Amino acid sequence: MSLWQPRVVALAAAAQCLAAIRQIALEGSLRDSKQVQRLLSNVLDLNPSSLEQLYPDQAELHWGLETLLQQIGPSQHKDIEISRYIVALMALERRLAKNSASITKLSERLQQIQRQRDAFNFANDTIVASMAGVYSDIISPLSKAIKITGKPDHLKQPHVQHQIRALLLAALRNIVLWRQHGGQRRHFIFSRQHMVRVAHQLLRQQRSPSES
Repeated sequence: MSLWQPRVVALAAAAQCLAAIRQIALEGSLRDSKQVQRLLSNVLDLNPSSLEQLYPDQAELHWGLETLLQQIGPSQHKDIEISRYIVALMALERRLAKNSASITKLSERLQQIQRQRDAFNFANDTIVASMAGVYSDIISPLSKAIKITGKPDHLKQPHVQHQIRALLLAALRNIVLWRQHGGQRRHFIFSRQHMVRVAHQLLRQQRSPSES
């Protein structure tokens, strides 16, 4: 595995979270909720042995890889909002990394939610709302709020707000993974050819798994 593959996988996962946020903000719901189940579940996997443990089936990141390519490739159909969210989350990750108290609180809250899910079988909507609360209480105060654009009628709905904040938390988790695998903000600007090449390779492997 090249150095770039785990970075692209992590960044594609973040992009998939953000594409989901865009869809929810504009349409009020997801067309296919299965596309975010793994992303949200992985937020509560606090000590993964590898990136492969988090994403054993990278076909689940097809939407994210396509979204990432749309943003960093030669496409004329870039979504400036998704790029803005990615850059904002990269800055937010740096603030979090420098705040040990927030990291401790984050870990404690996520462990609590993990227990609610695993030991007490809390409903999925409750878990999502709890994750949204973690984002509001611990992550949001670290910097200026990330403004989400969409239809006001959707954005004022509590369940939509919960989904968006939980997905922002999931996106941030993957930006942390991107950083842990050597990703830098400058790579998102100056190393796009590397990322485009790897993203295309991962998509080809999904289409022809027997040849990968």
